[in-house]
Order: sequence, then structure tokens, then C-alpha cells
Amino acid sequence: KSFAYPYGVWLAVFILAPILMVVVYAFHNADGGFTLHNFSYLPGYLPIFGRSFWLAFLSTVVCLALGYPMAYLMSRLSASKQSLCMMLIMLPMWINFLLRVLALQVILSKTGILNAILGFFGLPLQKLMYTKGAVLIGMVYDYIPFMILPIYNALCKIDKDVIEAAHDLGASARVTFQKIIIPLSMPGVISGIIMVFIPSISEFVVADILGGSKVLLFGNVID
Repeated sequence: KSFAYPYGVWLAVFILAPILMVVVYAFHNADGGFTLHNFSYLPGYLPIFGRSFWLAFLSTVVCLALGYPMAYLMSRLSASKQSLCMMLIMLPMWINFLLRVLALQVILSKTGILNAILGFFGLPLQKLMYTKGAVLIGMVYDYIPFMILPIYNALCKIDKDVIEAAHDLGASARVTFQKIIIPLSMPGVISGIIMVFIPSISEFVVADILGGSKVLLFGNVID
């Protein structure tokens, strides 16, 4: 237990204390007196709150739709191939978060790589930068490892004897996947959803660079 004390101090000083300070400031004016006037500005920010929740929800759904099949395929590979896939997933995370977003800006810009490929094949160019779609792509790109890894860990912990027993009892591959694999992997799915949705809903760097001033989230307003 003594090893947990430094983390408890860190949690109290750098997480709980700032949150309490925000709560205190919310009920005080510039002179330090108690007021509820600050909350009168909330209706004006409701569209921004709605946009933030919607984009966070979409990014979580897309990450789950892409991440679960990837995690499932990884869990079915040999140990050496699993290590290789894990390295490929973790490799972008070794690069600074801001640099990865700037790299996406190069790809999605009007004169970027994506439009160059479309132009090469004679397809119409797309205006992706400074749109909600660009922000969504940035969120998915940055947070999908946080969806894949917990689901992969949950799938790897499933006892293979349980799956073999299902097959011995006549369950098809589809039934086994629906009735056994998905329910047993739900802890990883829930962890992945939390790990993607929470940072996505407070995102401001991706929205600032890829969305510009046209896609404001409440993280940008706070910033």
C-alpha cells in the first residue's frame, strides 16, 4: 500500500485540486464574491456542447467498429505476429501527439497527399481541412490504439477451452462469437469506450489544427 501513496498525492494535487478550484471559481465573480451569474452564459454554449458530444460519440463508434475486428484478428495470430502487430500499433504513439496531428494536416490539406492521389486517378478533389470530418479523422487516428489494446487484452484472456467446448456442443462459429467471445470481451470494450470517449469530448488540439476556427469544441472554448 505504501507504493500507492505517491500516486494518491499526485492525484490530489494535480487532478482533484484543479477540479475543486474550477468549481469554486464557477460560483465567484472577479471580486471574489458569491454569484450565479456565470451560469447565465451556458445557453450560448449549448451548440458547442452538443457538437463536442456528437463528435466524441462518432469517434468512439468508429474506433470500436475498426478496433474490435483488429483486436480480434490479432488475438488469433501466432505470438510472433501478435508482437509485430502490437509494435505497429504502438509505433505512432512514440511520436509527439502534436506532430502526428500536423502530419494529418499535410495529408488532408487541399494540396496534400490524399488530394494528389485523387487527382492522379482523375477523381474530384475533396475539401477536408477545417471540417468536422477532418476533426473526426484526427480523433480516430489518435485514439484508436486506446480502443484496440484493452479489447485485445480481454480477448487474449478468454480461455480457449471454453471456445472448444462450444464447438463440441454444436455451436457454429457465428454463435460462438455472439454468445461467448463478445460477452467475455465486454470488459475490454467498456474500457476502450471510456478511454476514447473521455479524451475525445475534451479535445481541443485536433479541433484547433484540423478544424481551425470553423469547428469549435468546448475544449477550444476553455483554452
